[in-house]
Amino acid sequence: MHSAKDEKFSLDLTEIQNLVDAVDGQLVGNDEYFSIDGFTGRFTFLNDAHTGDIVIRHWINDTGIKMAFNKNIACLITQTPKDCAVEMAEKLNFPLIITDKIELANAVALSNTIDKYTPNSTNVVITGTNGKSTTSHLIYHILNNAGYHVLTNTDSESEFNTLIDPMVSKLISDKVKETGELDYLVIEVSEVQGWLGKLMKNHAALMSKAIKPNVGVITNIAMDHIGLVNSIEEVYDEISAVPKAIGDGICILNHDDELVMKLDVEHPFYTSMSKLDEENAVYFEDGKIIYNNKAILTSDDLPFTGSHFIQNILSAVGACIALGLRIDTIVNGVKSYKALNRRFAKLNDEPLIYDDFAHNPDGIKATISETLKLLGENQKLYVVCAIRGSRGVEINQLNVEAIVESMDDNIELFLSSSNDVVNDLNFVEDEEREVFFNTLNENNVEYTHFDNLEDCLKEVYGKAGKEDIILLLGAQGMDPAESILKNII
Repeated sequence: MHSAKDEKFSLDLTEIQNLVDAVDGQLVGNDEYFSIDGFTGRFTFLNDAHTGDIVIRHWINDTGIKMAFNKNIACLITQTPKDCAVEMAEKLNFPLIITDKIELANAVALSNTIDKYTPNSTNVVITGTNGKSTTSHLIYHILNNAGYHVLTNTDSESEFNTLIDPMVSKLISDKVKETGELDYLVIEVSEVQGWLGKLMKNHAALMSKAIKPNVGVITNIAMDHIGLVNSIEEVYDEISAVPKAIGDGICILNHDDELVMKLDVEHPFYTSMSKLDEENAVYFEDGKIIYNNKAILTSDDLPFTGSHFIQNILSAVGACIALGLRIDTIVNGVKSYKALNRRFAKLNDEPLIYDDFAHNPDGIKATISETLKLLGENQKLYVVCAIRGSRGVEINQLNVEAIVESMDDNIELFLSSSNDVVNDLNFVEDEEREVFFNTLNENNVEYTHFDNLEDCLKEVYGKAGKEDIILLLGAQGMDPAESILKNII
């Protein structure tokens, strides 16, 4: 089994001009690396940089250029030089590369970091609209549980699963320096990415190619990131280039997703929530995960049993099969897995309180649907949804429509703007709140809204009986709910 390892983003970076050309950049200041020993091979942030490192920043000003000069770094790459940054670089004779596409710099950084620090690792890339983090972290856990040296950019806080800065490159170089070369890299890639409201075209394919994966996973294709993309066709266009970037590697595909099945894939491996006749497939049927006509796991073995989470488990299992892992190794990994934070996490028993990161239409509908299945006679479901702040009217319109579609007589709906817990980057604007209110009113859906999350949670917990279920939904506006509840319960 081999992959896109032959499609090189890799360069001879002993010469600065090769780097300039690779990022379609313009060089000002010195036309050679600044440090006496040239480039160390490490890409990082300005505050963390040491002699000979390369720094990548979306913007830099003249003060930043002075810092880079004093740190004796090799060069700095930016998309937006501010104030007198260019003049300062020329004055100090410091090499500054300016590019219109900072994502090229981060792709080059990622590819060359892998080549320098872990050239023999087996690499896995995971993309799609929903389930990336759970799938990535489960693959990581299965490999780590088997004793392999593995790194992933997915963590419980979702702090490192962006590739729009050199964080992952830094994580790789630091990890290898500290503990030795990696056996596996498991990298989550956003299916759609942007900066300051502008789409980074072909981001998923660009980064997938840079990672040079042996195995790729595409979870699904659905709407999210409204504003960067405005139609499902645009999402499909972004993801459709990924299989080519994966090249000769095996691509794990969600057979239940119509758009995923339209992708042109050279070496597919399928997953499904129903029986598949293909040999290269793993599926879920009658409470069992089936591979090669044999049940390898049952529902009782799984860390969570919601349908959309089982689909993530299938993707992870499929990826590990494609990597050539023994079935018993995969089974042991799945059985011992502990879910990431806010992935249908149970926070309380009486009443049952579940907390889920569902933040787009498909995630909201799937999570409410799975929760309703847990509801018995004379039980009530309290859905508490944090409105997405500073994300625009369009995604909130789709989210509230998903809630409307999911409502039934057993649900009581509460909304929170979470003013007490979010920062300026996640503050709910008036128009975002109004689109929720208007859509619910138009569809005769009753709801209660609170400006503050703590007030909302106090009200809901006070109303719910011990036999009822409370479901918490949302992204940043719901993140602090667990800690708030500890002071309420």
